[in-house]
Amino acid sequence: MDFVLQKTDGASAARAGEITTDHGTIQTPIFMPVGTVGSVKGIHVKDLEEQVNAQIILGNTYHLYLRPGLDVLKQAGGLHRFNGWKRPILTDSGGFQVFSLSHRRKLNESGAEFQSHIDGSRHVFTPEGVVDIQRTIGADIIMAFDECPPGDSDFKYAKESMHLTHRWLKRGIDRFDSTEPLYEYNQTFFPIVQGAGFPELRKQSAEYIAAFGREGNAIGGLAVGEPEEVMYEMIEVVNGILPKDKPRYLMGVGTPVNILEAISLGVDMFDCVMPTRNGRNGMLFTSQGIINIKNEKWKHDFSPIDPDAHCTLDAIYSKAYLRHLFVSKEMLGPQLASIHNLTFYLWLVGEARRRILEGTFFEWKERMVKQLAVRL
Repeated sequence: MDFVLQKTDGASAARAGEITTDHGTIQTPIFMPVGTVGSVKGIHVKDLEEQVNAQIILGNTYHLYLRPGLDVLKQAGGLHRFNGWKRPILTDSGGFQVFSLSHRRKLNESGAEFQSHIDGSRHVFTPEGVVDIQRTIGADIIMAFDECPPGDSDFKYAKESMHLTHRWLKRGIDRFDSTEPLYEYNQTFFPIVQGAGFPELRKQSAEYIAAFGREGNAIGGLAVGEPEEVMYEMIEVVNGILPKDKPRYLMGVGTPVNILEAISLGVDMFDCVMPTRNGRNGMLFTSQGIINIKNEKWKHDFSPIDPDAHCTLDAIYSKAYLRHLFVSKEMLGPQLASIHNLTFYLWLVGEARRRILEGTFFEWKERMVKQLAVRL
């Protein structure tokens, strides 16, 4: 994987760059739709390519390991061949999912033992095993196995968790560097910064992972319950240390406002389930603000979903029609809302990129964060 930093905004730390993988190029800043089990929920690959214009999607190691299972994925020739997606894929290592199974898992130096949420069967993830699993899935970018501490962790727990993540990282890197891809393309390994909401821990973790000199780095353990101002503070601390010539991936974040603020702090890559999850429940993100499409006020509104028509479907379907679909419990409603939201997110990061390149990002961002938070 190669990364070229093309321009940095003069009034902020926002950056525009380009990542090159064997499955294609990715223009940053970029948002990655989440395809947890190998599909972006309710969205056809063709719509991801042509409507959403997604450049890279994310799959999840924990879920893909359980279903369809490694034997199916290996026999298929990897996730790209299994789901028909020809562009880059990134896989989350499963650390966050194991964290969310706090009542079903046990952590130790070796790794994490957990019970499947599907059938209660017991499994073990180790740093080495997670590398092997992601080799089999065949993602272009694979993540280190880490522990994601809760947002309200105390200093002692956060410090012990960070050091465990660091020890796991060394083992994961050793495994990655001593193995080869299973398919006919290269893979890249990203370490993850942890440290909860403590600047001194985040600084220590960023310095530790930066020393490995990998092709990219990630920031984990944020948007897990801590206040937004703490999240932004941690991002600023970490990005002051992580190498400028490597992409920076903020995991699991977030709202459109979160994304613009994080871009201004020097983040390049994002993922979040919010566009599809909230879309399925009738929440639409638009350039004018946030819409709950199920509200009565949209019943007679025949205007486009987003007046700027960032999604071509917005020019076809009105707010009134989309509301009708939701009220009627027609499955097309959540699908159209998900496509709209994903298209909007990709437009947003694409517009941020354009503004960075032309030198107008900061003023535009300051105006947009106020607009995007309005409830319409």
